Amino acid sequence: MLATGSASVAATAVGEEFSAAVGRGGGVLRSLEIGALPLEAGGSLPSVTMAFECWGTLNEAGDNAVLIQHALTGSTHVSRGDSEEDGWWEGLVGPGDVIDTNKYFVVCANMLGGCYGTTGPSSIASDGKPYGSRFPFVTIRDSVHAEARLADKLGIKLWHAVVGGSMGGARALEWAASYPERVRRCAVVAACAASTAEQIAFAQTQTLAIRQDPNFAGGDYYDGAAPTSGLGLARRIAHINYRSETEMESRFGRQAQSGEDTISHDRLAVLGASGSRYQVESYLDHQARKLVGRFDANSYIAITEALMSHDVSRGRGTLSQALAATASVEFLVAAVSSDRLYFPAQSDALAAALPGDVAVHHIDSAIGHDGFLTEVAVVGELLRESFFTV
Repeated sequence: MLATGSASVAATAVGEEFSAAVGRGGGVLRSLEIGALPLEAGGSLPSVTMAFECWGTLNEAGDNAVLIQHALTGSTHVSRGDSEEDGWWEGLVGPGDVIDTNKYFVVCANMLGGCYGTTGPSSIASDGKPYGSRFPFVTIRDSVHAEARLADKLGIKLWHAVVGGSMGGARALEWAASYPERVRRCAVVAACAASTAEQIAFAQTQTLAIRQDPNFAGGDYYDGAAPTSGLGLARRIAHINYRSETEMESRFGRQAQSGEDTISHDRLAVLGASGSRYQVESYLDHQARKLVGRFDANSYIAITEALMSHDVSRGRGTLSQALAATASVEFLVAAVSSDRLYFPAQSDALAAALPGDVAVHHIDSAIGHDGFLTEVAVVGELLRESFFTV
């Protein structure tokens, strides 16, 4: 099933007459056309739709807005709002929460190339067919430029803060580097200044898993069976990096899934035999099924490639030179102590390259990289202390 919006809310198309006075609830998928978008790799997308959700009300000055950037397979649905579905950072955004929607206008946009409403490979091109294999290479920087167009449409003059974790942290950092005059504060959580060789290597195995699925059809599979096996394998590979060895060992150990036997000839004879799995295998199978039910394989490739290309210093000199333009931006840099995808040392390197004296805050969690999602209270307290003091 191809995901095109938050599961329990209806998409609402709006035009130039869009009003940011959406009330206190929010949580409803909306979209705006931003026109043709030049791309960093050359050429352009002729027509781009940006999908987003918003909560709260924009003030007359247009400077009480907060942009929250989602992670790789995340959506625009940060908070429940008026919908029936909890958001992925539930408890952080809402009336009276850390990011108080009685005070701030909060926006979360789907990344360029995504499948939650923003123009991506599954979107319909001018010839009436999905882009599929024709969708161009896009970068983190391209998506930020698209988000800037969206901000213009919404009447946002200055972001009170741009906040993101993982790939969202890369986008937040790129916002500060590309538009420092439009960002007061920037939170980069469980992210780094540029994707490393190891991160690229792990990502390549995921995109290759999808591309080698017999149903991939070079990316033009929308009239047939989707490459669900490849996408599921990609998710399994990724999820191993999202959780720590300690968490997996303490949670699953070497235990067999209930009612199944791991000392079995079926493990050699049957691919993914459901009757002979370890608990950790069953867990990864579950994660794969969940993603396959809500995400597009082409979007997974497009966004993963964008993240592989992430380098805030590209075309801007050294890292310190690239970040010199952010001197007017207040930064919060945070790392998850057990993260084995974005190591805390990478947060240290980023902070050291930023202008001024920027400390690195640590989210103490045994979970691993996903700690930026699971430790909502800790992330909220860091944001409250730094950017959203009462």
